[in-house]
Amino acid sequence: MKVLIIMGTRPEAIKFAPLIKMMEQDSYFELRVCITGQHREMLQQVLDFFEIKADYDLNLMKHNQTLFDVSAGALTGLQPILQEFKPEIVFVQGDTTTAFIGALAAFYEKCAIAHLEAGLRSGDKFSPFPEEANRKLVGAIADYHFAPTSLSRSSLEKENISKNVFVVGNTVVDALLLGLENLKARSIDFSNEFNYLDFSKPVVLVTAHRRESFGKPFENICDAILIIKQQHPEAQFVYPVHFNPNVREVVNRKLAEQPGIYLIEPLDYARLIWLMEKSNVILTDSGGIQEEAPALGKPVLVMREVTERTEGVEAGTAKLVGTDIDVIVANLHALLTNENGMYDQMAKAVNPYGDGTTSSQIISILKSIK
Repeated sequence: MKVLIIMGTRPEAIKFAPLIKMMEQDSYFELRVCITGQHREMLQQVLDFFEIKADYDLNLMKHNQTLFDVSAGALTGLQPILQEFKPEIVFVQGDTTTAFIGALAAFYEKCAIAHLEAGLRSGDKFSPFPEEANRKLVGAIADYHFAPTSLSRSSLEKENISKNVFVVGNTVVDALLLGLENLKARSIDFSNEFNYLDFSKPVVLVTAHRRESFGKPFENICDAILIIKQQHPEAQFVYPVHFNPNVREVVNRKLAEQPGIYLIEPLDYARLIWLMEKSNVILTDSGGIQEEAPALGKPVLVMREVTERTEGVEAGTAKLVGTDIDVIVANLHALLTNENGMYDQMAKAVNPYGDGTTSSQIISILKSIK
């Protein structure tokens, strides 16, 4: 089976990595990997860690690129690749612009489209933007839908998508377990790099970068961190700050040089999962971390107004706190004090996103459909 995997951002690379590694070891598949370069540095770190080599690189990334730039460049760049390789199935993942344009290009060449992590919906096409529209558009033209949960399948059914929908869990759990195995097998320990942290005291990992939070929401997030730090001087905050200048300007202005708040460069995947395992609480607007952290027993506060990953909220592994200062402060305080057993309940809740077998399930399904 000739398979082309198209990806452009770090989350896509993480979630594709375990599937790529399995396909590479299986002679049934003739695999090619194409990266668009929608995000450059952060994507390459993941490829290096999992020892994945791209066969095609569109190298799209440029300073202050717009959605128009990425979309037009990816669409024209993919045409000759599809025409030369002639894949039987084109895989895209999630809800990025790369995923939507990759699916659209495959559709134009009449290739079958497989959508990894299908069926996530927030119900608001502008939140997250442009991801909600991207994943709905991919769903409309995909031929195979690999949904992480039964709720995702139900969302697809509401859009009259019921053929070739498979509930398989999320490969992000596969990737996390594979990544931690790699660290252990290579005897990799990053303690010296984080020697400014005292892991006998609470460590709060912060990741926030979404476009929908640019401006006032980011101001609120930073103000909430400052308030909690005053209430809990023992707490240590580690914030790998996204490269986007809309994020960096606010975060640096508000939080730079504050004692006990460490603003660091974005972490590669290996360091991120190592730090996640060492942290106590995670404040995030990341979709992947909402799925990964529960596998490590880490409570997640989701700094978004809506989330398409409601399974975690319902299971009790995550709580939606938005970007309201008072709500963030109240919930983080409750976790740091284990108020009414909140920390214990969230840490022990069962991860609804899978058990690490998603990639093998997908491989079996692909072999059965040819």
